[in-house]
Amino acid sequence: MLNQFSKNKRGGTRRSLFVLLSTMVCLSVPVLAWAQDGGGEETVVAPKVDLRELALAGGYVGMIIAGMSVILIALIIEHMLTIRRGALMPNGLAQQVHGMIAQKQFKQAEEVCRQNPSLLGEILQAGLSEVGIDYTAIEKGMEDASIEQSSRLLRKIEYLSVIGSIAPMLGLLGTVWGMILAFLEFESKANPQVSELAPGIYKALVTTLMGLSVAVPAVASFAIFRNRVDGLVAEAALLAEHVFADYKRALVSARRGQKTSRPAASPGIPPVVPERGSR
Repeated sequence: MLNQFSKNKRGGTRRSLFVLLSTMVCLSVPVLAWAQDGGGEETVVAPKVDLRELALAGGYVGMIIAGMSVILIALIIEHMLTIRRGALMPNGLAQQVHGMIAQKQFKQAEEVCRQNPSLLGEILQAGLSEVGIDYTAIEKGMEDASIEQSSRLLRKIEYLSVIGSIAPMLGLLGTVWGMILAFLEFESKANPQVSELAPGIYKALVTTLMGLSVAVPAVASFAIFRNRVDGLVAEAALLAEHVFADYKRALVSARRGQKTSRPAASPGIPPVVPERGSR
């Protein structure tokens, strides 16, 4: 009864919050429209932004940032095609290697992993290369391979983080240089007007806008791909352990059978202790 009451109470609270938010949104729409119209007064036409003029105002620094944006788009597309479950863990590879291990066809299974270069294939190949020693060696080989492949994938997406760090710095560099040039033009004037300074300052801020426009998607995509790499590496390592699960059980059963079938050790002959002569 108490649980049902608490659930109903939470549900009522959520409905109340939803109604309150909906009411606030509905009331804010006409207020925003009235504010945009200037409260009934004459509206002021906002200045239009010319993209071509902005691109020219960026100068050489803007061209560098634009080139980085092209590289960013290419990297994102490439990572979307390569860092995905189908590419890192091919369908049917785990089942095929599991069946070969069950039939003790270790060399054939290792060859199949070589023919399927991927994250899962590298981990399984590292485990198969240690077959015949001990399962601890197999487990250690797969663990080392998963760490190595994870580092390789993280180094691959590190360029997104580099672009996300360099782009705003280049934008700030272009802005500072543009501000210097804007103020140098009015060095000879005693009291320059704000309207005379505004064009130079606005052009100088263009590179900062361009740098931030490249940095934001670069940092966001780096975080997304990093989380995807961590999740897929963990999933591939767990799948590789499941592939060797039956082999591990067979080794444990064989060890137990050897221990039970081992004959009992014959009692040893106690050593003869020489008697000490009396002094």
